[in-house]
This record gives sequence, C-alpha cells and structure tokens, in this order.
Amino acid sequence: MKNSAIGSTFESFLEEENIKEDVESMAVKKIIALQLHETLQETKMTKMELANKLETSRAAVDRLLDPYNESITLLTLKKAASIFGKRIKLELV
Repeated sequence: MKNSAIGSTFESFLEEENIKEDVESMAVKKIIALQLHETLQETKMTKMELANKLETSRAAVDRLLDPYNESITLLTLKKAASIFGKRIKLELV
C-alpha cells in the first residue's frame, strides 16, 4: 500500500483543504497576541493601564490579547505597539 501523503508538505495539505489562509491568519494573530502579552509582562503594565492608554475598555484589551480573536483592527494594533515604543510591520508577499 502506497502512502499518498509521503512527499507532500504541510503547506500543500493546507492548500488542498482550502484552509491555508485561515490557518496563516490565525497563526499571525497568535504570534501578535503572544508578543503583546510578553511586552505587557516585561513592562509590568497591567491590562487596565493598557486599556487606559488605549482609551478603551479592559474587555477590548482582553480581545487584543486573545490569540483566537481575529477581529482586532490595524489601528488598534498600531496604537498598542506605539504605547510600547514598537511598530507593526506588515507586508504583502
């Protein structure tokens, strides 16, 4: 019995299942949420302090830090990054 999966890549599997873009966007959100959470801890800033600086609610900060919530805007990401002296880098490839 020949295994048809041998030699295929994870990327080709995602393409075949028509989920590549969804998986990639989820991965990007998880990475951003992790980086923001780590920066929050490094600076010893509380979520409430970040919410005040962003002029938003604690619930909005929770959504920003939630790796599964993809509904955040680029403006919110930019503002959060700016508070920590960082910037967002996006590119089309």
